[in-house]
Amino acid sequence: MKMGNIKLDVMAMAAHPDDIELGCSGTLMVQAELGWKIGIIDLTRGELGSRGTAETRKAEAAAANEIMDLDVRENIGLPDGFFENNKASQLELVKKIRKYRPEIVLANAPSDRHPDHGRASKLILDSCFLAGLRRIETELDGEKQTEWRPKQVFHYIQDTFIEPDFIVDISAVIERKKETIRCFKTQFMADQNEKIQTYISTPAFFEGLMSRSQLMGKRIGVAHGEGFIATKQLGVKSLGDLMI
Repeated sequence: MKMGNIKLDVMAMAAHPDDIELGCSGTLMVQAELGWKIGIIDLTRGELGSRGTAETRKAEAAAANEIMDLDVRENIGLPDGFFENNKASQLELVKKIRKYRPEIVLANAPSDRHPDHGRASKLILDSCFLAGLRRIETELDGEKQTEWRPKQVFHYIQDTFIEPDFIVDISAVIERKKETIRCFKTQFMADQNEKIQTYISTPAFFEGLMSRSQLMGKRIGVAHGEGFIATKQLGVKSLGDLMI
């Protein structure tokens, strides 16, 4: 990965390492194959997870990065479970948005089983707006940053089903998506003889995720898909833009 001051086309932001892999890694890889610059900003280290540690999650994320061929991935290090949508957190995200100047931001689902997801969703959305206000001053490496507001913020769908506004065909990269998820060995597809089991560690969770992917794909006439929610009205320049 290139960790410099690269400009991204798409920045995916997530409450925890593995949210992106589950929710929208397929879409990121599709765009990367089209030559787009892609990156991830994780808000927390996932240190409150019942299985694994912050250190193992970091190593697992690094393995997934290679599969996705990311241009950048950073972790802000907000407290897992306890971060707030406040000025301090917003400014940390504003700095990353201004640093990488993404055209599109992908954010957590507006509501979900894990309370961090909905809270992160609002934090990300608010920060994207604030990053475009020139009177909010931030610095990076001692240099004043200029304002930047992404053109679009889309929310990926997580555990709770939400009717999507649009679906991306990820059929060509579905096997790589599975690999990114399997990188998080402490979280998913655990040995069922292990003492600590969680909702997401069972084979049934992974199977359900793949069923969701197939359902999304079926709705647009392809094998696998990922759904997204738009934060503002979508428009096209011609009817041809709607063809798949």
